Amino acid sequence: MPIYVIPILAVISVALVVYALMPSGKDEEDRVKRRLTGRKQGDPIADLRKQAQESVATKVMTKMAPIAVKPVMPKNSAEMSKLRQKLCSAGMRRDNAAQLFLASKTVIGVAGLLGGLLFAWMKGYAFSDAIGVIVLGIAIGFLAPNLWLGSVASKRKEKVRHGLADALDLMVVGVEAGLGLDAAIQRVGDELKNVHSELSEEFQIAVLETQMGIPRSESLDNLANRTMVEELRGMVAMINQAERFGTSIARALRNQAETLRLKRRQAAEEKAQQCAVKLMLPLILFIFPAIFVVLAGPAALSFMESGI
Repeated sequence: MPIYVIPILAVISVALVVYALMPSGKDEEDRVKRRLTGRKQGDPIADLRKQAQESVATKVMTKMAPIAVKPVMPKNSAEMSKLRQKLCSAGMRRDNAAQLFLASKTVIGVAGLLGGLLFAWMKGYAFSDAIGVIVLGIAIGFLAPNLWLGSVASKRKEKVRHGLADALDLMVVGVEAGLGLDAAIQRVGDELKNVHSELSEEFQIAVLETQMGIPRSESLDNLANRTMVEELRGMVAMINQAERFGTSIARALRNQAETLRLKRRQAAEEKAQQCAVKLMLPLILFIFPAIFVVLAGPAALSFMESGI
């Protein structure tokens, strides 16, 4: 058997295991049908299959994660708390989210090692060149999860930032209608569930923390720290100051909403002004050469035929 067939068979085996652990679409369809019809219990065979899949996946991750986490474990608690905060900003709040993320770095790093080794062997590189390719594969494997996490966190923060102005408008309406601030936040979280799901989830978590006995100011600070959005942090500071000095919360929320909408408009205008500059490179590289060939091509052929 050729040696390059072994990694291919390993990848196919892992893919089959992952496919076997994934829930099927029929189970999700049955769950939706049960929810619509009001039935609490469904097919017992499907339930047993789901429990078996969850137990197998839980056992595999529980046994493999501690071993894979050790090589990339943060050096101190400050780095670990920073990682957890970044995971929270990306919407990953499970207890073992940090452990799974670190384990994924080790697994992808090992995959990069094997990929670099296989690539160097297939190309027939010398030992020194093969070492460079392997180190590059390991570096890509370790850096890929960080890049992915940063991308997910930035996209989520952008979604939260886009929905904040609408949430403030709804909050103003609720406060002026006679609702308390906690009730207004809860109502806004319920209303924005289908439009801005990320912001709705954060508001609902803040309401749950307040209901559990945490002071409102502290729960709002936790909300700002979880999302890591500066506009939301400014809204939290404004609400805390309005409560401390006894000013109108509705007026402060309205001013904050107008400020956010102005910032969004200015950001959109800034991106519109950048379009002309960003279009210069594709114009120069792709469009201008084609236009030059169309315009100057016939003249150049005429000169060549005339012997000039």
